[in-house]
Amino acid sequence: MLRQSQLLIPTLREVPSDAEIASHKLLLRAGLARQLASGVYTFMPLALRVLQKIQAIVRDEMNKASAQEILMPTIQPAEIWEKSGRWDHYGPELMRLNDRHDRRFALGPTHEEVVATLVANEINSYKKLPINLYQIQSKFRDEVRPRFGLIRCREFIMKDAYSFDTTQEGLDKSFNNMFNAYHRIFTRVGLKYRAVEADAGSIGGTGTYEFMALCEIGEDTIAYSTDGDYAANLEKAEVVYDGPTAHDVAATMEKIHTPNIRTIEQLKESLGVEGKDIVKSLGYMVDDKFVLVLLLGDHELNEVKLKNMYDAIDVRMATEAEISEKLGAPVGFVGPVGAQDKKIEVVADNYVQEFATAIIGANEMDYHFKNAQIGRDYQVDRFADLRNIMEGDKCPRTQAPIEFARGVEVGHVFKLGTKYAEPLGAKFLDENGREQTVIMGCYGIGVSRTLAAVIEQNNDDFGIIWPASVAPFHVHVIPINAKVDAQREAAEQITATLEDAGIEVLYDDRAERAGVKFKDADLIGLPLRITVSDKLEPGTVEVRVRRTGEATVVAVSDLVAHVKEQLNNL
Repeated sequence: MLRQSQLLIPTLREVPSDAEIASHKLLLRAGLARQLASGVYTFMPLALRVLQKIQAIVRDEMNKASAQEILMPTIQPAEIWEKSGRWDHYGPELMRLNDRHDRRFALGPTHEEVVATLVANEINSYKKLPINLYQIQSKFRDEVRPRFGLIRCREFIMKDAYSFDTTQEGLDKSFNNMFNAYHRIFTRVGLKYRAVEADAGSIGGTGTYEFMALCEIGEDTIAYSTDGDYAANLEKAEVVYDGPTAHDVAATMEKIHTPNIRTIEQLKESLGVEGKDIVKSLGYMVDDKFVLVLLLGDHELNEVKLKNMYDAIDVRMATEAEISEKLGAPVGFVGPVGAQDKKIEVVADNYVQEFATAIIGANEMDYHFKNAQIGRDYQVDRFADLRNIMEGDKCPRTQAPIEFARGVEVGHVFKLGTKYAEPLGAKFLDENGREQTVIMGCYGIGVSRTLAAVIEQNNDDFGIIWPASVAPFHVHVIPINAKVDAQREAAEQITATLEDAGIEVLYDDRAERAGVKFKDADLIGLPLRITVSDKLEPGTVEVRVRRTGEATVVAVSDLVAHVKEQLNNL
């Protein structure tokens, strides 16, 4: 019998000043976690029970999908990261360290290199494939700005799985197997979520989907169709373009004086034009190459699309000094006229060619051009989908309007192909005795982030509202006055009876006022609260549903059946 007086649940009455979102506030207020350093948390008993339940659901579904659990080292030698090419390219998020012999290591943010090395050493025949290996383990990423509690941490708990197949068709089957398992996992956890098309990022690969828990504080924007099941994150969402439209010969380009007018908003206000009348020029460094990127005034550049267009490792906005050196003008007045003569590559979003003329920077302080026309006044080397999709744009699948939602990524699935298997030597002999490279898939779930997402979706002004599947306990038993022998004995008997029936109970034996107990119960948020009181008819208790607030007086003799029925409906 777990007595609340003996359990470490340090609840707080005040909202911590550094907590910005509901899940972070409630993690701290309900005594679930305590911060040790920025982005580094200790999980208290209640949180650990939730994490264990999430992990149990994950394990159950992974095992049903024929995945095998292993546990790989957290500390990884630099050599395997150098073989994959990620030691230099992963970026500052990779936590690096040297041992006493000055050998270089990383604290694992992910385990593609480790698992590919394992398979390279242990599997050499097609007869041992396919195989899917997974683990649940702490991961480390040196986030530049840890925030939102468990949403973005430097140390976090993750489930990562890796499939190995002999053919592309085998990978497709493994991928679909994991994709379906993820749907079952997040449904059982109790999340409202969507699977969305996504960019692979630093891990690489194709056929990538993110599983997004829907919530307003989400760091990611989801673009979805109002008709059909299309959904993609903002980085990946395709922008439909049906043009270009044919245009008549435009008026002659003319230089206009625009003193101190550097921004799109200033141009719109000063000249009385709209965003579509302006083409903005952005200087970018794509790896080591300077590129001028053109977009309509009201559109935003999608840096991931630009990076993928060049298959680049790094993309960043050029500095003012770099822009001035290349174009001879300050930021706010640069444009594409004469870029070819300066050997500068100019790329443009598809929609730049939609309008006959535009206002552009004149590459001279305090001046712009109007009536600038593509092909006549300046050249574009390449057109592509380079902008962020916007609400109201056409869905690339159904042509229906696009709308936005916010989400937190809790899962990600990739088709890696041979990206890691090839450099790390994960090969096998096929049925003809020929050496082939294994084909990999990668599948991650943020376990600790899932805990935060559950809280973010399930709370009210009084505290957390746990789904029954992951609640730290099913029932909170509260005697109004534990000093009264009859109440205490009845509460203890009820607790024992429920536990014997397989129901998890937290028994509040504290010598606190009823109001304090009830406030803590709402804050902790267990699915059901059972109140033992001498104000009720003898042999009865009150059962209150945390989510709805509905209270029912139930005979103790019927309590187990009633509690099980309620839990099944939550």
